Amino acid sequence: MEYNTLQKKLVLPEYGRHVHNMVQLATKIEDREQRNLAASNIIGVMGNLMPQLRDSPDFKHKLWDNLLIMSEFKLDIDSPYPPPSHSEMVEKPCKVPYPHVHIRQKHYGKFLVEMIRETGKLQDCEQKDSLVQLLAAQMKKSYTAWNRSETNNEQIVQDIWDISGGKIKLDPETIQYTEPVIRENTHSRHRSHDFPKRKRKQSRR
Repeated sequence: MEYNTLQKKLVLPEYGRHVHNMVQLATKIEDREQRNLAASNIIGVMGNLMPQLRDSPDFKHKLWDNLLIMSEFKLDIDSPYPPPSHSEMVEKPCKVPYPHVHIRQKHYGKFLVEMIRETGKLQDCEQKDSLVQLLAAQMKKSYTAWNRSETNNEQIVQDIWDISGGKIKLDPETIQYTEPVIRENTHSRHRSHDFPKRKRKQSRR
């Protein structure tokens, strides 16, 4: 018995080794008409193995492209679609730059920090005060979720002051108290993983 680890690596493993073997046999057929017929039959087998692709508009095009890719572009056939370029397949994609954003309070997250900074630019009004209260409540939730410890309102006031560049001054007494809700949810999650206790059967006398 020959293990797959000792055989040639599959180009498209999702089609399996049997399909790859059929493709390799098709490349050795000398008669072009018979080679085109074999390729058409292989396309039928590939379509049955990939029914999820039938909903795509270019279903047949993908199958013919995959057939040529599995043959390592050695299968000379009359494809109904323009064949893919070998250079395009081996070309490495461009590296996606990773955004390097320095956040001092990482537990709050990038978007919450940006919202605090943008809120600090607004003019004083009732809507701004409501928004600041929502941000402060979310800051307490984020702090507790990541640090697993309670935080006082003075810490939230200091952090929102630092993030906004001194543009948001908040009274600690006005911040909504959210820790009991977080502790209750955390406690309920822990209880859901506990095994149910078996009830003792009362002995019959």
